[in-house]
This record gives sequence, C-alpha cells and structure tokens, in this order.
Amino acid sequence: MTFITGISSDPSRAHMIGERRRFERKAASIRVEIMHPSIGTIIGSTQDISDGGASVQVDSYTIPPVGTKVNVRFIKVVGAINQEPVKMNVMYQQRNTIGLMFA
Repeated sequence: MTFITGISSDPSRAHMIGERRRFERKAASIRVEIMHPSIGTIIGSTQDISDGGASVQVDSYTIPPVGTKVNVRFIKVVGAINQEPVKMNVMYQQRNTIGLMFA
C-alpha cells in the first residue's frame, strides 16, 4: 500500500511526507529580492508561497547553498510588501528554483 502514489509504502516515511506539508501552498507570482553578503542580491519570482516559506524561481544567478541564511524582500507592483527584509533559510535548490523557509 502506498501513502502517496509512487512515493513509498514505508509507513515510517508517511510522517516525514506529512511534516513537509504543514502549510497550505498558494500559487503566486511575487517579485523577490534575495540578499546575502557573499552573493549580493538575486532577483526572482515566487512560484508558490505559504505561511512557512516560498518556492522562488531565479534566472542565471549563483544560487546560495542549502542552509544559507538570507534576507528577503517581497515586492509588488506598487511597492514592497515588507520594507525590512525578513530572514529566511535556503532549504533546497533544484535547477533555477530555490526553496526558502521563514526563519
């Protein structure tokens, strides 16, 4: 019996899968500035966002390694959603997508 089709039938993994999805994701395209002293500022756009974090697509940048703590500003057409950057952690990298979690 599989808990999520094609993923695993190991009941010990069911807890881990559920744990990764504690927050409901919403598809959203919001401009993002990711800042860190060693990489400067990376501009991207959210693919989805939740109370726990965001998946951000970036183009042609050096992506910070997993575990890096970065400062992030979310920007809409009429101005910044947050004036002061929020601290986030890089949780994953996949090609030109970064998974960020609120710290």
